[in-house]
Amino acid sequence: MNHNYVVIMAGGIGSRFWPYSRAEKPKQFLDVLGTGRSLLQMTFDRFLGICPAENIYVITNKSYKGLVNEQLPELSDDQVLLEPIGRNTAPAVAYPAFKIREKDPEAVMIVAPSDHIVFKENIFEENLTTAIDAARGSDKLITLGIVPTRPETGYGYIQYHQSTEDVKKVKTFTEKPEMELAKKFIESGDFVWNAGIFIWSVDSITRAFYKHLEDTAVIFDEGKDHYYKDSEQDFIDKAYTQCKSISIDYGVMEKADNVHMVKGRFDWSDLGSWDSLHEIRDKDDNANVVDGNALLYDTKNCYVKGPDDTLIVAQDLDGYLITKSDNVVLICKKDAEKKFREFLNDAREKGAEYT
Repeated sequence: MNHNYVVIMAGGIGSRFWPYSRAEKPKQFLDVLGTGRSLLQMTFDRFLGICPAENIYVITNKSYKGLVNEQLPELSDDQVLLEPIGRNTAPAVAYPAFKIREKDPEAVMIVAPSDHIVFKENIFEENLTTAIDAARGSDKLITLGIVPTRPETGYGYIQYHQSTEDVKKVKTFTEKPEMELAKKFIESGDFVWNAGIFIWSVDSITRAFYKHLEDTAVIFDEGKDHYYKDSEQDFIDKAYTQCKSISIDYGVMEKADNVHMVKGRFDWSDLGSWDSLHEIRDKDDNANVVDGNALLYDTKNCYVKGPDDTLIVAQDLDGYLITKSDNVVLICKKDAEKKFREFLNDAREKGAEYT
């Protein structure tokens, strides 16, 4: 029996990719890279070398059930976990952990976001296998850390104890530091980016929930009589109304003393913004990414995206996002990701059809 399981978190609304990413079809369900596969499908494909398809679960919002079924028809209803409301990542980890434990107490569970990009997938698989082997039969809570290529203020950082071991003990977590601190982290040589990819046995993570988020553990442990049965969804709908909204990082990982890290030496992007997508896409001689039909004059370092039947003409711009998606045209600085929540809120006031 293969005791490896993967849980793909696919519940976000992708607000920083608005207006391309919309509430009814957020970015994880979009073919962002033009490969013919959505980000969710690419994530699913990535793990088929780690475990069989029947051991891959997707946790998402109830409203996206149809999209998951359409894009991953190989998944059974038991593999598609539906959250009635968003409660951050701790409940999204606890629910599948307690469910999988009922089926396979020896399971090792990998948790991964649905909207990340990985290059050099053979190295990714090697690093992941190292973590899986270390997690099996131990109490280690393991995260993949990405070797930084630059001081980056948009990522969390993990400081680790230097050792010759492949699996290193974690010292501290730091969320999105200011630039000066990020530079010091890079110079020190003992910090990695937090990729939000976790590996642990279901035994160790459920015990960690009891130790650090007992209320959450009790809620989902009570589901043991409902998991893999017709009553599961009704139980989950009620359970989520009792859950507090808290991240797995803050609720468990930053508090636990048995957290370890494996260095990921693959190329990685969390695709958190248009700026990060610009970074990995092919560019013209002026560092512009053009996805659609455009005429650009004296324009550089821009991301231009629109439907093929719309001609976008831009002149004398540097570092802008210019995009038309359905009924919204957006023109803003490419690195203005902190403004997107404001854009989205104000657009919502104009009408739900714009979001």
